[in-house]
Amino acid sequence: MNDLELHGHLIGRQGSRHDLNTPVLILDQDALDRNIARMAEFAASKGLKLRPHAKTHKSPDVARRQVAAGAVGACCAKLGEAEALADGGVLSGLHLTSPVVSAPAIARLVALNARTEGLMCVVDHPENVRALGEAARGGKPLTVIIDIDPGIRRTGVASPEAAVALLAAIQQEPALIYGGVQCYCGMQQHIEGFEARKASMEERAAYVRTVITALTEAGGPPDIVTGGGTGTHRIDAELGLFTELQVGSYVFMDSQYLACELLPNGGSPFETALMIDARVVSANARGMVTLDAGFKAFSTDADPPLVLAGAPEGSRYVFMGDEHGALVVGAAEAPPLNAVVTLAAPHCDPTVNLYDTYHVVRGDTLTALWPVAGRGRSR
Repeated sequence: MNDLELHGHLIGRQGSRHDLNTPVLILDQDALDRNIARMAEFAASKGLKLRPHAKTHKSPDVARRQVAAGAVGACCAKLGEAEALADGGVLSGLHLTSPVVSAPAIARLVALNARTEGLMCVVDHPENVRALGEAARGGKPLTVIIDIDPGIRRTGVASPEAAVALLAAIQQEPALIYGGVQCYCGMQQHIEGFEARKASMEERAAYVRTVITALTEAGGPPDIVTGGGTGTHRIDAELGLFTELQVGSYVFMDSQYLACELLPNGGSPFETALMIDARVVSANARGMVTLDAGFKAFSTDADPPLVLAGAPEGSRYVFMGDEHGALVVGAAEAPPLNAVVTLAAPHCDPTVNLYDTYHVVRGDTLTALWPVAGRGRSR
């Protein structure tokens, strides 16, 4: 049975959250909306545009709320995510933050460009520029953004000289429009201390400026400088570098970001909106109970999930395999059989990718079911 068949009848029924089949992905609607509003207000106060990253939520429903609050569109890590957003009615301002290079994917990109407005994609290699230019020839022009490697050697041009050479390649393609540059400093996002993160970002920003200077001197001053993230957004806004922010995880605030000082004086302006409800399915061992949520319910690239509610203070979660986890309570009184325990998402992006549906709640009442439309759309 799908989630609508399992849970559709519970929508609007007071207390229905407790009756959900677990493990289940929970989204607190009010916390989500407050997070969206706070980031939108911050960006507007700094004169910056928001193009939030949909790789976090993979949801047209969330993206539409971000656009309604003032975002100019959405970033997508993969073409499939962008197609899912477009299918869900997000038809303006989509930006592909990873290169699109294979012939089948480029054909899909050109088709997506034809049915949306303001689509952009990154490039970091002259051969890709030529392939995109050839595919777009005779149709709607395609806007491309030069991706700058921030130093992690994942994607992006690796020097100012390479950026200028790429600009020349773009200018030779009549069907391509040069839109600007992208630099996403992913390694800086999770530096826990604010001052250390600020120093690291200022060093990276100085390098990006050398690339922008070289492009400007070559006749390509960038109209768009896109980048930034949840971890560095307060710092990014003061650099005088970016024109727009690609923030993503602020909508949910997973454990990794909650461990960081997002404000100069510590703490975070955002709150936990995403969580997983699990259930006690065995209670026969002293000092612990077993939950029905294991490796298949959470990302495993971070620390185990934190316990948010439904258990004694100091309880901790331990993975016990694909389907199960232990809730270790020590000498405290353990939750009884069938009790619901709420856990935090360790890393929101890959955790979301494990589920088909957001179960949207207000308090203890299910209010909506939103599909994770971009789930598995990694190509």
